[in-house]
Amino acid sequence: NVLLLDGLHLIVACLDAGGRLDEVIVSARGAAHPEIAAWLAAHPAVACFQLSDAMFAELAATDSPSGILGIASPTARAEAPDPTQDCVLLDGIQDPGNVGTLLRTAAAAGIRQALLGPGCADPWAPRTLRAGQGAQFEMRIHEAGDLAGFLAAYRGTSLVTRLDASRSLYATPLEGPLAWVFGAEGQGVSEAVSRAATFGVHIPMPGKIESLNVAAAAAVCLFEMVRRRTA
Repeated sequence: NVLLLDGLHLIVACLDAGGRLDEVIVSARGAAHPEIAAWLAAHPAVACFQLSDAMFAELAATDSPSGILGIASPTARAEAPDPTQDCVLLDGIQDPGNVGTLLRTAAAAGIRQALLGPGCADPWAPRTLRAGQGAQFEMRIHEAGDLAGFLAAYRGTSLVTRLDASRSLYATPLEGPLAWVFGAEGQGVSEAVSRAATFGVHIPMPGKIESLNVAAAAAVCLFEMVRRRTA
C-alpha cells in the first residue's frame, strides 16, 4: 500500500517520522507557491511531476487542493499495543473526518497510541490523513483490533463515554494510565466493549442538545485529563 499525502505539512510529518517519499505531484499553481517551491528546491532528489491545475484538482482528494501531493511508503507499524500506556480506542467510527480529528486531538493531548476496532474509517486514507494533520505519524496506530480483549488486559483505568452513564467526567478519577473509549456517531460504543471498561462516564451538558460530535466529546475528555495532570 501507498499513502497519498495532501499538502506539504503531511509530507514533512511523514518524512520526520521515518517514512519514505517516493515522489511528489504539484499543480502549476502549487509549483509557484513560495513555500512549496522552496521545499522542492531543497529536495532535488525527490521525483517531481507537474500537472495543470485542472488535472491536479481531479487527482486531489479534497475540494480545496493544497497544490502538492506526496506518494509515500507507510512507516513501520507497532506489532502490539502497550497495555501500560495511555491510549484511545475507537469503536466503529466510520467518518474519516472524525477519525482524523480525534487522532489529532489525542496526539495533541500527549497520547501516543490508538486502537481502531472493526468498522472504523481507514486512518491512512487521504481524508483521514488530512483531518489528522500529521497525528498518524506521531502515534502507534493498531487497526481492526480486539477492543474488549485489550481492555480486559489493560493495566490502568478504562473509561467509556456513554450518554446513559451516571458518573460525570468531572467527578471521575483520572490518575494513572488511561484508556479512553469513543464510539460510533449513531450507535455509540458496543455493549461488549462497554462492559469491558472500568467506568462509563458522561459529559454534563446543561443545554438542550442531546449529544456532542464524537471528536468534540473526545476533546473535552482528553483535555480534562491534561488539565488535571498539569494543574
